[in-house]
Amino acid sequence: MKHTGINIILLLLLASVLGYGCQNDIPPTAKEVTNRDSLPIMTTIGVSKLISDSGVIKYKIVAEQWTYYDMTKPPRQEFLKGIFLERLDSKFQPDLFISADTAYCYNQNLWLLRGRVVFNNKAEGTVLHTEELYWDMGIHELYSRKYFVLTRPEDHVEGTGFRTDEGLTRYFITDARGYMPMPQDEAEEDEPADETAKQD
Repeated sequence: MKHTGINIILLLLLASVLGYGCQNDIPPTAKEVTNRDSLPIMTTIGVSKLISDSGVIKYKIVAEQWTYYDMTKPPRQEFLKGIFLERLDSKFQPDLFISADTAYCYNQNLWLLRGRVVFNNKAEGTVLHTEELYWDMGIHELYSRKYFVLTRPEDHVEGTGFRTDEGLTRYFITDARGYMPMPQDEAEEDEPADETAKQD
């Protein structure tokens, strides 16, 4: 009778130990995520990526962190720790450089660059500095409502708010100041005539 009581106690102890061990083996679970708008599908650290257009490599992106949200409207990519982008010419040589402290890309078409933004068109010798820049790759235009400094080989312009083409060759500025050298012939026409020369 004593052995039977001991056996029952041992069986109960064994069952409790086994039950406790099985409970620890179950991984922790959470509720199913049904709304994924706020969750990225991908986060990549240390990015160096080549982007092609019609099968031809056109751009290179370097970033410390790249996060991609595919369920937002519109879908967006975030580069919250800065971005450096190069555009490559037909010989795969960089002819345009873009850098910013923060960048967002919507629908793989519209870029929003913020912070210390530099847009350097090496092919044209033109450099744009601003705090915020929109780049619409669909219509090949840049625009901003922030203060900017535009330096070209022939002039230097500052202002607030502009719209221009990717080459920074044709632009519309809402509030501008700066200098633009006058051709020598036009400057001479504006000078008053020398009266002493006429008397001789």
